[in-house]
Amino acid sequence: MLRYNIRGENIEVTDAIRGYVQKKLNKLEKYFEDTSNSTAHVNLKVYSDKTSKVEVTIPLPYLVLRAEETSPDMYASVDLVTDKLERQIRKYKTKINRKSREKGFKEFQIPDTAGEEAEKEEKKFDIVRTKRVSLKPMDSEEAVLQMDMLGHNFFIYEDAETSGIDIVYRRRDGRYGLIEASEN
Repeated sequence: MLRYNIRGENIEVTDAIRGYVQKKLNKLEKYFEDTSNSTAHVNLKVYSDKTSKVEVTIPLPYLVLRAEETSPDMYASVDLVTDKLERQIRKYKTKINRKSREKGFKEFQIPDTAGEEAEKEEKKFDIVRTKRVSLKPMDSEEAVLQMDMLGHNFFIYEDAETSGIDIVYRRRDGRYGLIEASEN
């Protein structure tokens, strides 16, 4: 069972809202074997123009799910975010299953990814936040998928074949680039 960390900005998180969020996100548990150690981080915001934004991040041992949605109705935003997360899960599971069939694995282990990006540096180059990432072996295709699911512009990972540290990134033209680190 997922644990929940539900925060409100400019809104009081009532029992009704909390219950609705939990009910909707509990439907995602059918896609996973064990979510007992996972916490869904939910941020609810209400802006001055009366629009509501819902952000959900669910870090799992092998995947980080993240979605956000803004609409005039808080409950509609929760519904839309849940739909987005469900699509991400199905896309990821389909990709993993296809890859395991192609490579002939009987049992495919999903790699552990901490996929967190560093915060942008200020103009003075002061480092205001540091994040540690756990690099797990994967191929570039899977790294691009992780990057897209997180909504980031780059993703650092360990190449499964070469054991080198690589970076995939989104180019301005919408395609992807790969940076392979060399030992010089």
